[in-house]
Amino acid sequence: MAAGGARAFAEGFPPPALDPGLWVDHYLPHWTEPERSAARYRLTADGLELRIEHDQPAWRAEDGPMRVSGLQTGSWAGPLGGTRGQHRHRLDGLPVRTAVPERRLWTPSSGGVEAVISASADPRCMTAVWLVGFEAASPDEAGEICVAELFGDRIGPEGSVVRLGIKAHHDPRLRDEIHDLPLPIDATRPHSYAAEWDRDGVRLLVDGRLVARSEQRLEYPLQLMIDLFEFPDDERRDPADYPRTAVVHRVRGGEAGAGRPAEAR
Repeated sequence: MAAGGARAFAEGFPPPALDPGLWVDHYLPHWTEPERSAARYRLTADGLELRIEHDQPAWRAEDGPMRVSGLQTGSWAGPLGGTRGQHRHRLDGLPVRTAVPERRLWTPSSGGVEAVISASADPRCMTAVWLVGFEAASPDEAGEICVAELFGDRIGPEGSVVRLGIKAHHDPRLRDEIHDLPLPIDATRPHSYAAEWDRDGVRLLVDGRLVARSEQRLEYPLQLMIDLFEFPDDERRDPADYPRTAVVHRVRGGEAGAGRPAEAR
């Protein structure tokens, strides 16, 4: 593996197990407990099926009933009880609750990534692909390339809205630059969502076609996150309504240009 986890990869999620040299199967585990951050998933002939199950606990009890199953290509946080850690979703007393090792499995400062995904059309769910700042060197290195956010209530057989762009979060050098892009695709079917980023800015692609660009630059290590969220109205759940699922068919990362088709292992 190259220093900083910047090697190229092509992942098709073959059974029998997820590759621990590339994926952390938890969602931001430092802000919560392991049983709450752990992903629910299956490896199938179609790829990785992310699942939200009826008995799955909320990701962080203080933040309501949101549940999530996701993968990420790195992990880092400061000491227990401190406030340093990746992807701080709030600044008012958010403590590190679980110690995590520093893992830079794939954390390039420039390059490209492509994920082929069949999203959930459940109106309470969102399927997402993000590149977020690793933050170990500085809490300012917190920007995000939003490769795709696919809200279930904005997906249909005749067309779907793809949210994509740049989120500044806590990086004072960036500004929010988000687009809600209607496209003539059924996002429950396999489609490719990709980003390329370098000193010239960020380019975002859907099915290999350039759909947005930005001159903003994120010149620090980023980790990939692929997630399925559920935003329930309350804690009442009928087991017959579950699981809620989305499928990650394949992922490719590496040098700029990864938004073009590639063979997965």
